[in-house]
Amino acid sequence: MATFLHRLGRASFRHKGLVIAVWVLLLALGGVGAATLSGKTVNTFEIPGQESTTALRIIGQEFGATAEGASAQVVLEVPAGQKITAPDNAAKVAGVVQALNALPGARGATNPLDQAAPTVSPDLRAAYSTVSYGVAPPEVTDAQRQALLRAVDDARASGLTAEVTGTATQGAAKLGGAAEGLGVVVALVVLALTYGSLVAAGMNLLTAVVGVGIGALGITTLTGFVDLQSTTPILAVMLGLAVGIDYALFIVTRFRHELLAGRTVAEAVPLAVGTAGSAVLTAGTTVVIALAGLAVAGIPFLTEMGVAAAATVVVAVLVALTLVPAALGVVGLRALPRSARRALAHESGKHTAVPAADPDPTGRGFFGGWSRLITGRRWLSLVAAVLVLGAVAVPVASMQTSLATSWPDGSTQEKAQGILADRFGAGVSGPLLVLTRGDDAVARGTQLSTELGRLDGVAVATPAVPSQDGKAALVTVVPKTAPDDAATTDLVHRMRDLIREDGSSTPAYVTGQTAVSVDVNATLSEALPVYLVLVVGLAFVLLVLVFRSLLVPVVGVLGFLLTIGASLGATTAVFQWGWAKQLVHADTTGPLLSLAPIIVVGILFGLAMDYQVFLVSRMHEAHAHGARPLQAVRTGFRQAAPVVVAAAAIMFAVFAGFVPEGDATIKPIAFALAIGILADAVVVRMVAVPAALSLLGRAAWWLPRWLQWLPVLDVEGAALERRDSTGERAVTPEASPTH
Repeated sequence: MATFLHRLGRASFRHKGLVIAVWVLLLALGGVGAATLSGKTVNTFEIPGQESTTALRIIGQEFGATAEGASAQVVLEVPAGQKITAPDNAAKVAGVVQALNALPGARGATNPLDQAAPTVSPDLRAAYSTVSYGVAPPEVTDAQRQALLRAVDDARASGLTAEVTGTATQGAAKLGGAAEGLGVVVALVVLALTYGSLVAAGMNLLTAVVGVGIGALGITTLTGFVDLQSTTPILAVMLGLAVGIDYALFIVTRFRHELLAGRTVAEAVPLAVGTAGSAVLTAGTTVVIALAGLAVAGIPFLTEMGVAAAATVVVAVLVALTLVPAALGVVGLRALPRSARRALAHESGKHTAVPAADPDPTGRGFFGGWSRLITGRRWLSLVAAVLVLGAVAVPVASMQTSLATSWPDGSTQEKAQGILADRFGAGVSGPLLVLTRGDDAVARGTQLSTELGRLDGVAVATPAVPSQDGKAALVTVVPKTAPDDAATTDLVHRMRDLIREDGSSTPAYVTGQTAVSVDVNATLSEALPVYLVLVVGLAFVLLVLVFRSLLVPVVGVLGFLLTIGASLGATTAVFQWGWAKQLVHADTTGPLLSLAPIIVVGILFGLAMDYQVFLVSRMHEAHAHGARPLQAVRTGFRQAAPVVVAAAAIMFAVFAGFVPEGDATIKPIAFALAIGILADAVVVRMVAVPAALSLLGRAAWWLPRWLQWLPVLDVEGAALERRDSTGERAVTPEASPTH
């Protein structure tokens, strides 16, 4: 692998103008495609083939498109001592309904005082009108949404308490917050400090932006052909930017290392790609497999998100292996600080190399001292790391997930939900629908309305409403509990049990958005352990191949599990329990989004393996060169740790930038990734791994004889070193150091 990548790096360097032009052309084509071919994203989470999803499709066919379209509930309330049905208040309600019917894009608004289908609270203090749009929630425009909010303001002016909630009030996830841009600025600062060169830092960031731009524009273009979730482009940008910067960082750092060791630019570029590029390809492949592995859940929208994010990572890897070496060919020695360039020029006049193979050859720097501290107190360090991350992971035991929307505290949606819960019951905001279909649909619906109304946990079951041809009927069941309450989930299962056991030949289904949430949540909960076993197994196999060892993979896998526990534990404490939620501008607390845990596991798996490969490969390299086990750990640590810390700081900044002002769906995921990176880089890779490997000694690099047949991946570029040691140049020296 190293030899192939060395050739690729050499070709990219030799044809740097062509390579740069091709990538710029791809970026331009992506922009044209996004501008002309893009479509709209969706916010719905459904699983084809499941009962709730199938029934929703039938409802759309039998009762019209509004069954699946966006809607809003305008809640009206009168002061204590008054009744919403009083003549003067009824007149105000009629005026509000008239205004709602005239809203742009609205297909109609119900009259809550209509005797045929009243929606008035038992105490006659409140009522709500449902405004239907007949299009998917993301297709409700900002202008239509603002018109709805103005109508609610006008209702307040009439003397009524008026609030609005529903899918029509929720905008699509968007990029572009100031905090997100701040994360990129922080990344640039970290790069500048790491390199000591603004040229190198700018080049690193620019190549990453090209890669993530192509990936994001490609996904945007794809929305014109496939229904993608509105959060997919944001996840792709967030992940693509982080790995794009980091992968370039690893290659540029190795390039600078080779320059300071006395090689020419033409020699250093392909060697950097052949060595660090091997680790980049290994790590990137791991991330891609982990993201594509989300398909194991069997949920199309999750598979699409994973594949789209994986495609962005593929682009980032290709950029690192081709565009970065081409750009290094243009930058040349300017990738070094000015002082290093002067020293290099001075030493080249003496025909000697600058001895800079080790950034801290004396071991007296910070990372050298840190490695001695950790490996000198290895048991204490390992136990402390496990205890700290274990304590942070404790909240995972109470983690809850749901697809139900949580509105920001103090918002009109949250106030409307509060009135509905107080006046109508907590379940009115998430009614369940029972669909019957067939010649006896109405009779079956009437029967089920009576039977379901007797179930514990049911507030009301409405009479069956027939379709236009009488071949289908709908019964609305209002639970006593909220949509995200465990009791509501239990009610859905009991309703389905009752329907299956009544022996009728007329099909009946339990559906509605609450039932869809229950089904998706159950599927994801079942898939998460399977997926975790898959990625842990993949990690073990990958690390066995990379390091030809059994115990190093065990250390890496256990470290990854600690990282996941701490990440999800901290996220549960902040976004579910509400601890320190003000620090991250969390507007509300409640169950985490159902798909958040499995996405976090997939992404953090890939990134944790990045750090494991980059850190331990330098330890393995030192051991292969004859260093004693403890010394190999210390040498490899002080060589790789500065780069790993810089990479982690960049990733943390990028992910954290999506937290303060991020979309409500993205915010917890970005927070979990930021905490996961912090825990993995600072505690697992900087403390637990060196402590564990120093405890294992020579056993860390042991591979049984019966596994000696495994292929050698050579992520450290040993083949290139052998070529040099036999007198054969690994690169062609036709270029001078100034090229």
